[in-house]
Amino acid sequence: MKVAVVDIKGKNTGKKVELSDAIFGIEPNEHAIYLDVKQHLANKRQGTHKAKERADIKGSTRKIKKQKGTGTARAGSIKSPIFRGGGRAFGPRPRSYSFKLNKNTKRLARNSALSIAAKNERIVVMESFDFKEPKTKEFRLILKSLELEGKKSMFVMNGSNKNVYLSARNLPKVNIVTDTTLNTYSVMNAQKIVFIDVALEEFEANMNK
Repeated sequence: MKVAVVDIKGKNTGKKVELSDAIFGIEPNEHAIYLDVKQHLANKRQGTHKAKERADIKGSTRKIKKQKGTGTARAGSIKSPIFRGGGRAFGPRPRSYSFKLNKNTKRLARNSALSIAAKNERIVVMESFDFKEPKTKEFRLILKSLELEGKKSMFVMNGSNKNVYLSARNLPKVNIVTDTTLNTYSVMNAQKIVFIDVALEEFEANMNK
């Protein structure tokens, strides 16, 4: 699949790049995408939830009533979950939600997500650009020229570009990533994926190793 290269003004430069079929043209595996997105979201969970169970409640340890002759069930502690103010039964405890996912499965998921994006014409290739200093206003002009205002967009840069990142970080629907940190969730979450031409070359080279 060939994609035209545009400049920062959104105009066609006359150049075209060939997207690798091994990355952007495979048969998508939806289950692999599901697993990778699930792992990504699970890894972001803090897992610090905690409720007080009967052992964590402060209160008297005396027997609240005699065992027999009351006509009701036995009760040994005021901290029991059946009483108001008692501990919670089987409450949440701190835990890790992360789980292991094979490297080949993650690779398949990422390629599947990119293949879906390519098929739906959600991929744009742009010439390299940089800012002398952080300017959100200039980055907004790029979004406007690409007709991405108000849309979820992701820019894939080659390496860490501090000025571009600082220019875009206050824009709520813009995500700046590098070719080495691109993941399945970010691809599926973006309406448009803008690859810088150099970043695309490096990404394809790394993925085809």
